[in-house]
Amino acid sequence: MAELKVIVFQLKDEEYAIPVQQVRSIEKIQHITRVPRVPKYVKGVINLRGVVTPIIDLRMRFGLEGAQFSDHTRVIIVALDDIEVGLIVDAANDVIDISTEAIEPPPEVVDATTADYINGVVKIGKRLFILLNLEKVLKTEKG
Repeated sequence: MAELKVIVFQLKDEEYAIPVQQVRSIEKIQHITRVPRVPKYVKGVINLRGVVTPIIDLRMRFGLEGAQFSDHTRVIIVALDDIEVGLIVDAANDVIDISTEAIEPPPEVVDATTADYINGVVKIGKRLFILLNLEKVLKTEKG
């Protein structure tokens, strides 16, 4: 039985998961330099150990209302192809192993724009995780 190691994080009241191999590091929130003429969900850039890294507010990316940063707020640095991006999340909860058989397809009721971001849903005990499709989350809309 194949297993997938994921990092679980929180946005509002929901738990999301991304494969651990796509995660470079988890950082505390730090000063973000604004960049003009970028989509609203792009908060700006940070200097992370000498590398300028763009930062995306996942709450705004998913159309949720914004929230004040707290001691639990984290920036998950993810890598996709040659791109490194920081994702602002409310909290990074844990690293868990999930069986690939436990991954169910996204529910039909999810609207098409949101469904694009979802690879599946995982249920473990009473917890429900939304498995994100990073490629779609990081892709910018043209137009």
